[in-house]
Amino acid sequence: MARTASRLLRVAMLMLLLVAACRRAAGAPVVSELRCQCLQTVQGIHLKNIQSVKVTPSGPHCAQTEVIATLKNGQEACLNPEAPLVKKIIHKMLNKGSN
Repeated sequence: MARTASRLLRVAMLMLLLVAACRRAAGAPVVSELRCQCLQTVQGIHLKNIQSVKVTPSGPHCAQTEVIATLKNGQEACLNPEAPLVKKIIHKMLNKGSN
């Protein structure tokens, strides 16, 4: 009988720990991606087709700076941050946002 009670107590404690761990995980912030978003890049897209540009600096998630353009048709395109045209697009988009 004591053996059964001991086993039951262990199972109850394990369940309590699992419930506590799940509750903590449910409230934790979710990191969207821990890897590079851009596997391939394009040199540039015409400025009139771009709705917005998101620049993600390098960090623990990705060793390279990523430039993701959202196009007016809803698609996203990864741009080469080193391309002169992309640098010009970023400059124009930043100036457009500050006006």
